[in-house]
Amino acid sequence: QFQFVESGGGWVQPGGSLTLSCSASGLTLNQYATGWFRRAPGKEREGVSTISRSGAVTKYADSAKGRFTISKDINNKTVYLQMNSLQAEDTGVYYCASDLKYTLGSLQETTYAYWGQGTQVTVSA
Repeated sequence: QFQFVESGGGWVQPGGSLTLSCSASGLTLNQYATGWFRRAPGKEREGVSTISRSGAVTKYADSAKGRFTISKDINNKTVYLQMNSLQAEDTGVYYCASDLKYTLGSLQETTYAYWGQGTQVTVSA
């Protein structure tokens, strides 16, 4: 059974940094593109960043560009999301999942499966 487990969330002050981890089991990270998504309080889940099946192509939502970096370690079966200059608007539950359709990854969640349980990120003073 394919599964992701997210970790690394927590509380951080505005301007701070966090690195999220997404550990895969039951699949290898070069089978599918992997995406990070978040659900802010009272909002729909939105795409934050994706990394292609090969790892060569990354995409970012406009809100994440210049602040977040996605990467993956195939040997350790882990995808990372380095988040810098965090703002209150980044608060939410962060999830990772596999894009079953697009090898480069899409920021739309409709083609994703194998969602993890998420990790909470809270940015506040």
